[in-house]
Amino acid sequence: MWSTALPAILTQDSVARVDVQWWVWHWHPDLYSGLFLLAGLYLLFTGPLRSRITGPASQGPSGWQVASFLTGVLIMLFALAGPIHELSDSYLFSAHMAQHMLITLVVPPMLLFGTPGWLIEPLVRSGTALRLGRLLTFPPLAFLLFTGVFAVWHFPIFYDGALNTHVFHILEHLLFLSTAVIAWWPILSPLPSLPPLSYPGQLLYLVLMSISQTPLFAVITFSNHTLYPFYEAAPRVIDLSPLADQQLGGIIMKVSWLIVFVPAICIVFLRWFHREEAEGLPEFQPAR
Repeated sequence: MWSTALPAILTQDSVARVDVQWWVWHWHPDLYSGLFLLAGLYLLFTGPLRSRITGPASQGPSGWQVASFLTGVLIMLFALAGPIHELSDSYLFSAHMAQHMLITLVVPPMLLFGTPGWLIEPLVRSGTALRLGRLLTFPPLAFLLFTGVFAVWHFPIFYDGALNTHVFHILEHLLFLSTAVIAWWPILSPLPSLPPLSYPGQLLYLVLMSISQTPLFAVITFSNHTLYPFYEAAPRVIDLSPLADQQLGGIIMKVSWLIVFVPAICIVFLRWFHREEAEGLPEFQPAR
């Protein structure tokens, strides 16, 4: 299979080259205002207004949590307005895939880790909201929602449609981000009322997540023709053919999946092991 991919990566097609600004930031009022509002509300309700939610004796989020949440917001800004946005929207499928990896595999877990449970507990106090939350974060459904949305949006008709229609592109990113948050919930839930899976369940869930996009990776990486007409017609900014760019995008997706999920599996296993050891279960107690 690799024999079909490597020659294309080494091939330079005679396609028109263009010079681009590699450090361009785009001004999108809706994006900047939305992220500023998100970060501002987080700082406001975890700081000056915290006591109105949890009482005067409550503790705020840790420094690590605040740093995680705000870093997640900054990464989202970089992915959707920075240089990677310029490359992904006009030139390179591989840059677009890198953008998608940031907003699905990096940003959501950072936002969830940085969110204290008491901050969002009021949102699920009503019976209807709680039932809806339990339905959406039910692990099999959370898994199917994210993997299904991610795969379907990579069908050429939807992918090219998003690149050619700004509103459609915004919808794509909103669905990626929201379903990714739902997918990470069984691992990083901050709410006792919507708890995470047990450690064995988390391990199984993460293993399944780590291999869930293998068919999509295979189609993108080992296809012998360009799947996306938009990028086939795009000007070249580096000596990389459209097919090689597509294959590189598939490799970026697979490597990103491994970089994120393999450490996550190891962390969950170690946390499980240390919990069992701390509880002093008979099978872990040394003989006296």
